[in-house]
Amino acid sequence: MKKIALLLAVFAFSFANAQAPLEEGGVQLNAGVGTSGWGTPVYVGLDYGIATNWTLGAELSYQSYNENYGYGNGKVKSSILGIQGNGNYHFNELLSIPSEWDFYAGANLNYYSWTTKYDGEKLSGYNGAENFGIGLQVGGRYFFSDNFGVNLQLGGGNVVSGAKLGITYKF
Repeated sequence: MKKIALLLAVFAFSFANAQAPLEEGGVQLNAGVGTSGWGTPVYVGLDYGIATNWTLGAELSYQSYNENYGYGNGKVKSSILGIQGNGNYHFNELLSIPSEWDFYAGANLNYYSWTTKYDGEKLSGYNGAENFGIGLQVGGRYFFSDNFGVNLQLGGGNVVSGAKLGITYKF
């Protein structure tokens, strides 16, 4: 474990000239996993720089979970496909944050398609939650180079409430 931490530290410091946040007209790809009360979501999304310190983005996510009801009498399996739009403000300029870091906060609007089956039979009209959601998020990225970084985001108010950890690639 110490060798891995040392390798990551050397790798990170060797790319200390990275530039963040996303500039106007720039595009970045984000992908990773998250935590949620409804399984472990995987996600992929794009962000677009619309103005200095402002981005708009879109994201797709998928997660599933299983529950047992009664003393082994029934199993419920739910799958959730999500589509999200988000907007973020990036605080680097305002707070004089070093260029390899990117700290942001914003809001999102979500639509989720739930499929729920009880012992293999689809339950009509049952989805376990509302299909639309509004949420808030706060997050940060660290860029190892001008194009590649890691991200961590905390959020609430939607199905992917909790945390997301992933990678970012700038085009």
